[in-house]
Amino acid sequence: MPKSLHHDICDKFRFSKLYDTYAQSLGNILLYKYGDLLNPTDKVQEAFIKLWENCSKVTPESVKSYLYTTANNMMLNEVKHQKVVFKYQQVKPQDYDNESPEFILRKKEFLERFERVLSQLEEEERVAFLLNKVDGKTHKEVAEILGITKKVAEHRIYGAFKKLKNQLEELN
Repeated sequence: MPKSLHHDICDKFRFSKLYDTYAQSLGNILLYKYGDLLNPTDKVQEAFIKLWENCSKVTPESVKSYLYTTANNMMLNEVKHQKVVFKYQQVKPQDYDNESPEFILRKKEFLERFERVLSQLEEEERVAFLLNKVDGKTHKEVAEILGITKKVAEHRIYGAFKKLKNQLEELN
């Protein structure tokens, strides 16, 4: 096994580089998988705090896996917690003063339809699609992030796009 150039991730400079490298994409993946209501950026921060606390135990080769696993587990715990919270709380819609009622209704209907169609996609398709279309990642980058081939990434992205297009065309 080749020797790693960076033996100590507890070094502040190296840790800062790790943060710069992984924080944005990790936050985006959590956002795509779980949505914005569960504060994915907070979970990214907490994952980096756990990494800092355990920096002497984590090897440089396993940093990415450690961060993604830790953040994902934190999000799963938050989902469990939110199920209890949402039982007793309703999210109130935001009021708009400067838009016509017709526009608000059409926008609400479209967003509900879009979210429903997006949620009906398989997780693999949804994550690949959002990484590509929202985050601007290339097919090759999506493939690397998800650990799949470029062709599989393309298939997932185009499949999701086709399903979204077919379901949403009915609104026009």
